[in-house]
Amino acid sequence: MRRSTAAVLGTLAAGAAGLAYARWEAQHYTLRRATAAVLPAGQPDLRLLHLSDMHLVPGQSKKQAWIGSLRDLRPDLVIVTGDFMSHVDAVPHVLDALDPLFDLPGAFVLGSNDYYAPMAINPARYLAGPSQLEPSRREMLPWGDLVDALTTSGWLDLSNARATMKVDGREVDVRGVDDPHISRDRYAEVAGPFEPEADLCLGVTHAPYLRVLDGMADDGADLILAGHTHGGQLCLPGVGALVTNCDIDRKRAKGLSSHRESALHVSAGLGTSPYAPVRFACPPEATLLTLTP
Repeated sequence: MRRSTAAVLGTLAAGAAGLAYARWEAQHYTLRRATAAVLPAGQPDLRLLHLSDMHLVPGQSKKQAWIGSLRDLRPDLVIVTGDFMSHVDAVPHVLDALDPLFDLPGAFVLGSNDYYAPMAINPARYLAGPSQLEPSRREMLPWGDLVDALTTSGWLDLSNARATMKVDGREVDVRGVDDPHISRDRYAEVAGPFEPEADLCLGVTHAPYLRVLDGMADDGADLILAGHTHGGQLCLPGVGALVTNCDIDRKRAKGLSSHRESALHVSAGLGTSPYAPVRFACPPEATLLTLTP
C-alpha cells in the first residue's frame, strides 16, 4: 500500500474513532463539585445545585433519570440557567426530569433554545464569533407552557426579574435576566445595589455576556451563575475551549472563576444541539456548589 493511501486511511480511522468517542462522551453525565467562599462569616455552608443547557428532547430517558437522581445530593437550592429543551414536545420530559427537585427552593432563566426550535448550521461558523439568530429559525417552542409549569411547581422565573428567597432560613437576594445571546436581557429593569443585609446576593443569566456580568458585579453580587457556553463543547486537551459563543474569554468558558469582585460559575451544561450530539474533552455536567463563609 502506498504511503499516501495509508496516511489517508489512518486519518479517516482516527477521525471516525474521535467521532465515536465524542458521541459516547456526550452521554456520560458528570457531577462537578466546587466551593465558593461567598457567605458572611460564621454561617453554615449552603449547597447550591447548578443545572444548565439540558437541551432535552423526547427519548432521553437516561438523561432524565440522571437529573432526577441529583435529589439525593440534598441541595438547599436549585438554579437552572436556561436551555431546558430543544424540541416542541419536550416540556413533559423536562418536568419529569426535574420533578424530584421541585420540593426544593428553585429559580431559573430561559435560553434561546427554550424559545426557538434548533436547526442545522455549519459548526465552523462558531469559530468566527458568537452565533446569530438565523432569520429562518422561527419555529417557536412552547416556552410559555414551560414557564407556567415551573412557576406552578414553586420555582421563580428570574427573566428580567428580581426577588427575595428564603433558603435554609437565610435570605437570598436574587436577580436575573432573559437571554443576552438573543438580546432579551433588560438588566436596567432589575439594576441597583443588592440588599446589603442579605445572606447571599445572587445573579443569574443564561449567556455570560460581559455587559450583564459587569452590571451584576458592580451592583454587589456575591455569586453569578451562567451557562450557554457548553464549556466549549469540543475542547483540546491542554488547551481547553476553542470558542465560548459569547464575549467571555475562553479561560472562563466553564467552572468557577471571578468577575471583578464577584465569584462566577459557568456550567458546561448537560446537553447539546440535536444536530451536533457530540462532546470532546468536555463531558456533560451538573455542579454542586458548596457556598462557604
